[in-house]
Amino acid sequence: MKPLQLYMDEADLRRLEAWARERRVTKSEAVRIAIRALVRPATPEDSLLSLSGVLQDDLPEDVAQNFDRHLQETFVAEAPPPYRRRPRPRR
Repeated sequence: MKPLQLYMDEADLRRLEAWARERRVTKSEAVRIAIRALVRPATPEDSLLSLSGVLQDDLPEDVAQNFDRHLQETFVAEAPPPYRRRPRPRR
C-alpha cells in the first residue's frame, strides 16, 4: 500500500471517526471502504442499482420535490382497531 495524506474539516472527521468506531475499523480502513464503494462498477447482480430508472416513465415530474405528498396519496393502510381495556372479572 502507498500512503495518502487527507485533509478533512472537523465535522467530516467526527463522522468518519464515529463510522469507523461503530464498525471497529481504523479510519484508514474506513476511507478505503468508502473509496471502493464509490468506484465499484455496477454489475447486473447488484439488484438495487439495476432497478434505477425502472419507474421513470410512470412517476410524476415533481416526485422528488413532493415525495411525502405522493406517498400519502398512494399508500393506503387500514387504521388499527381502537385499543379497549377489557374489564377485569369480579371475584
